[in-house]
Amino acid sequence: MDRAQKEKVVEELGQIFASSGVVVVAHYEGMTVAQMQTLRAQMRAVGGSVRVAKNKLAKIALEGLPCASIGTYLTGMTVLAYSEDPVAAAKVTDAYAKGNDKFKILGGAMGSAALDPAGVKAVAQMPSREELIAQIVSCIGAPASNIAGAIGAPASNIAGILTTIEERLAA
Repeated sequence: MDRAQKEKVVEELGQIFASSGVVVVAHYEGMTVAQMQTLRAQMRAVGGSVRVAKNKLAKIALEGLPCASIGTYLTGMTVLAYSEDPVAAAKVTDAYAKGNDKFKILGGAMGSAALDPAGVKAVAQMPSREELIAQIVSCIGAPASNIAGAIGAPASNIAGILTTIEERLAA
């Protein structure tokens, strides 16, 4: 790899670290190509990506960024899993690590906060962006449906009373 290619990789990694909601660093030593492809497919399914990069280049890309402290995790055979959704990459990597003992989560970063393996696990247990949006929408919609029910109830009561009166007069 020549200098221009290295500079391009450093620039790409810098954008990943700066724009991702969460970045998870893990060891993947001993994994087969098929296992890595499975991880990549699972990450793609949630809108994330997996990147293997030289540790030295990743450390250079981290310089000056708020999450630079994760550079200590970049030793050995490391892989970066990242997503814009602050929870997606953590969920996928945590689930994958449970099923594959060769995949070990070292830590990560969420914005400017560095995460240890327990921190990544805690982030993985948080609800995803879509789940939070659904919860908020249901909270907003519940009072409106209650009001609509309260407004509509007297009208249905009046209609019932009028029907009863009409039936008595007809009888």
